[in-house]
Amino acid sequence: MQDFKIDGILVKARQESPLSREEILRLLDITSENELGKVSQVARELRERYFENKVFLYGFVYFSTYCRNDCTFCLYRKSNRNYPRYRKNRKEIVSTAHCLVDSGVHLLDLTMGEDPLYHHSIHGFNDLLKIVKDLKRDTKTPIMISPGVVSPEVLWKFKEAGADWYACYQETHNKTLYNRLRIEQSYEERMNRKILAKEMGYLIEEGLLAGVGDTNEDIADSILTMTRIGADQVRVMSFVPQENTPLANWKTNSHFRELLIIAIMRLVMPDRLIPASLDVDGLKGLEQRLNSGANVITSIIPPSAGMAGVSQSTLDIDDGNRSIKQVLPILKANRVEAATSREYQAWVNFRKAHITSPEKGVI
Repeated sequence: MQDFKIDGILVKARQESPLSREEILRLLDITSENELGKVSQVARELRERYFENKVFLYGFVYFSTYCRNDCTFCLYRKSNRNYPRYRKNRKEIVSTAHCLVDSGVHLLDLTMGEDPLYHHSIHGFNDLLKIVKDLKRDTKTPIMISPGVVSPEVLWKFKEAGADWYACYQETHNKTLYNRLRIEQSYEERMNRKILAKEMGYLIEEGLLAGVGDTNEDIADSILTMTRIGADQVRVMSFVPQENTPLANWKTNSHFRELLIIAIMRLVMPDRLIPASLDVDGLKGLEQRLNSGANVITSIIPPSAGMAGVSQSTLDIDDGNRSIKQVLPILKANRVEAATSREYQAWVNFRKAHITSPEKGVI
């Protein structure tokens, strides 16, 4: 195998020459803080090339924690009967969404488990469709829907209601590992739904979960798959073990690898949105993720709204540390700033105008 030098790979990345799988694997082999710093420096340069010093802010409305699936990594898997669930009504969803918009978020992320109340009825999504339509009309704010795998008909109805984004993560693109994580869920159906959404004119988000038995080869393949399907936003989150799940005692390492993957994603896809989630380490982990090249802050949740997170269901929520007020000083300290709503909408409009079909044969 060719001996790839990190400095040479970074020269290619600065020139925005496509990196090969072998080069991505070489970067994923990095274990030293010094080399991570080199990669992160180039990632920040590329971020600035496309986004200057602007960062986008996403409000998170996790409105139902009921789910029909039994994912081995998830706190809200249907078999975890020891964890209390909630299902927010229209008033609670709309109130929280308006609170987030008033605080300055650029996007509303309406997220749920695959709640049987919605998924097992022909008309199950009607109320949510109306909420999306009303929120889009009243707030003029871009909306992301994260309802899991829905039918093509429902997906199209959400598009007509005004949804701009469809998020539906594979978590891994190694099908064997996928089958261990997402029990009895079709890899192809999930992937095809994202591709269909892209063809419908949605912007799409794809994500992977790091630290669940994935290899560097798996991560490299995921990054390349995200590129091929034309994902507009790409994310990685470190796995956080959840109580009363098959992976409750899973041994985890530091989040160094997540920071490295964020930086590599920026090198491979310099013009995409890459989140720094508050849902893994909370506010204290934000600076590291920004330094690695992230340019979106996700999982902003207002206190006292009764909403949970995903990886960390309660971390930093009730004390207000997932609010924009607490985020802004960290942005300033890292010489970046929150974009305006107009700037985010301009990026969305530009991206939609330049949507390209995913490459054939990505599955």
